[in-house]
Amino acid sequence: MSVDLTRTANFRLDGRRALVTGAGRGIGLTAAAALAEAGAHVTLAARTTKEIEDAAQAIRARGQQAEALTLDVTDVEAVRAAVTSAAPFQVLVNNAGMNRPKLLSDVTVEDFDTIMGLNVRSAYFVAQAVAKRLLDARLPGSIINISSQMGHVGAARRTVYCASKHAMEGFTKAMAIELAPHNIRVNSLGPTFLETPMTKPFFENKAFRDEVVSRIKLGRIGQLEELTGAIVFLASDASSLMTGSALVLDGGWTAE
Repeated sequence: MSVDLTRTANFRLDGRRALVTGAGRGIGLTAAAALAEAGAHVTLAARTTKEIEDAAQAIRARGQQAEALTLDVTDVEAVRAAVTSAAPFQVLVNNAGMNRPKLLSDVTVEDFDTIMGLNVRSAYFVAQAVAKRLLDARLPGSIINISSQMGHVGAARRTVYCASKHAMEGFTKAMAIELAPHNIRVNSLGPTFLETPMTKPFFENKAFRDEVVSRIKLGRIGQLEELTGAIVFLASDASSLMTGSALVLDGGWTAE
């Protein structure tokens, strides 16, 4: 008697092109390195040329495929031009983002516009540009919007950041609905607080670090390498039935 065993999902990305924004360090660099290791040809995009050129070179030194693209994602026309002139990207890690933690009463109009401009406006139009290129080429793809646990809850000193990430969760779902008939999947990835170059100054404040750790049920700050499995999963055919969803890696923060 023969037994049919279910085929194990394929996490490889050989032959696929990936674009990662904000790729010079932190989550972006981690994503780029993970995608390259899974076989993708990765384009690292950021404003700081030397940072991404050094990162791309480090990936190539491992025998993997990477190139640097100097790009300011707040310049929508530059984004459109760069994506249109390149071969289609079947994977997007839409990572460029920022925060300026402040009490509600201290938030300025400039703070609001800057955070929303990068986290919502720029992220939206990067995703649009990549999706349009895939639609024109009739290719499937995976768009991964780097959100946050703060896209699902609220927190003091983060009114604008929370607003921006809740907005990203919304357009992730709506884009997924529109693009599903074309086999272009759109999901979000929501990490908790991670030790990155951007967060390091905040964690030097012991009171802040203790407060954060007290909310993470696993009792520790997240590490960048803990995102790599989720990024490759979302980018690959291993997540082929997943779209319009939020994958939250928060150590249990949002569980209560």
